[in-house]
Amino acid sequence: MKYYQYQHRVQYHETDQMGIVHHSNYIKWLEEARNEYLREQGISCRQLEELGILLPVIEVNCSYKQRTYYDDIVTIKVFIKELSRVIITFGYEIKKDGELLLLASTKQSFVNQDFKPFSLERERADIWEVICGEE
Repeated sequence: MKYYQYQHRVQYHETDQMGIVHHSNYIKWLEEARNEYLREQGISCRQLEELGILLPVIEVNCSYKQRTYYDDIVTIKVFIKELSRVIITFGYEIKKDGELLLLASTKQSFVNQDFKPFSLERERADIWEVICGEE
């Protein structure tokens, strides 16, 4: 399984009145890590959009394990968990110093500019291979 690791330092504005990271910020971190994963594979979200390929998020699942605080440096591991012709599911693990903080997944659909699902593997095999990391 190919994966990418992304580091993020928790900013003060990402914390809530209790002094811990607000739950909504983890979703933003997942997006940051996912975008960097795609760049690492050789294509950015901007390039996909310029090609008429959109990847809207259709489902997010998060299981919060431990709290995260201001100035913590977390490592976000992202990988392709499941892949079909029209759906890609990314898996994530967020850790600090090896301790698991969050398990998550996002499910996204390959759609065209009219938001109609299409088979990326069939219609754009070149892009499919880049995203999947196939040679």
